[in-house]
Amino acid sequence: MIDIQTIPYTVIVADGTFPTHDIPLGYLKNAKRIICCDGSAQNLLLTGMQPDAIVGDMDSLNDELANRFADRIYLDENQDTNDLTKAVSWCSDMGYKDIVIVGATGKREDHTLGNISLLAEYVRSVNVIMVTETGILRPLLKSSAISCFAGQQVSIFSIDPETEVTSFGLRYPLNKTKILNWWYATLNESLGDSFSLEFNGRLIVYVKFF
Repeated sequence: MIDIQTIPYTVIVADGTFPTHDIPLGYLKNAKRIICCDGSAQNLLLTGMQPDAIVGDMDSLNDELANRFADRIYLDENQDTNDLTKAVSWCSDMGYKDIVIVGATGKREDHTLGNISLLAEYVRSVNVIMVTETGILRPLLKSSAISCFAGQQVSIFSIDPETEVTSFGLRYPLNKTKILNWWYATLNESLGDSFSLEFNGRLIVYVKFF
């Protein structure tokens, strides 16, 4: 698995709650480029940073910013996808395949759940993680090992309920377990500096910062 912290990456700023935690802000400050989902550009500017591109249907970008950044606006009026998906697709088309998403949670719960679930779609075409105010969400399409520290909190979500998951290195082991509801494999804990999951299907793994 690629460690996205060691390679040049693109940050997409979604239009949820703008990050305040040092870790997501650190990803922003060290990004090779920053792509905003239209309305998030205003919050980004308050940090002193500027977007390299603004992607979306522009329904939440004010006229002043639309004029100021006219040279980097990419309008996508397709109403069958949300602005985050439009930004990820645009990045993929541009060849920006290593992506960190911030600002995708924290406002409406339906948007939060939708954005998290979309990670399982995005990972088919890009290397992606979502960084929130409390941890990192990572989609997986195949058996993987994840670096961590002893005692780090871990939750596992299955997109495909028939997927059987076996874990190694977690306090509460899974043994060909079907994760039939969102709560079922939450609040686990790593025993060492990594844990691994064996499965066939699609998982989303949440690892708490501390």
